[in-house]
Amino acid sequence: MLLSASAWAQTGAAGAGASPAATVDGGTPDGAAAQKPPLDVNLMPFTSESVKKVVAYNQYKIQACYEEMLAGKEKPVEGRVMTSFVITPEGLVKKAHVVAKGTTLKDPKLHACVVEALGTFVFPKPSDHRDHPLEYPFNLKAVR
Repeated sequence: MLLSASAWAQTGAAGAGASPAATVDGGTPDGAAAQKPPLDVNLMPFTSESVKKVVAYNQYKIQACYEEMLAGKEKPVEGRVMTSFVITPEGLVKKAHVVAKGTTLKDPKLHACVVEALGTFVFPKPSDHRDHPLEYPFNLKAVR
């Protein structure tokens, strides 16, 4: 299963010394995640659409990783982080990693953060009670 998500970042020049801000498609500003209604994966079937919904719901976690990376850069960077992970029969993530092929953002801290964030995602339980490996690209782009 290959799914796609776009993560768009925005940088603003709020003044000298201001750190860049970033947003991700479907993401929320810091703290807003707590205000989101919970996503009840127990009521969702395991489909490619539900996987996309879970990723969209958790995009703010990828946003936080991207913001952290942008904070250490003098100018915005953009590119792709191709991830690979397995959704277990329990709907949890295992074996998450960044795939070198297809990844253009080579920041090790960004990769570690994205892998850690993926490990917190909870998906609907597959009805076949099997592991489901998939690749998921995150396209990160800074917007001035």
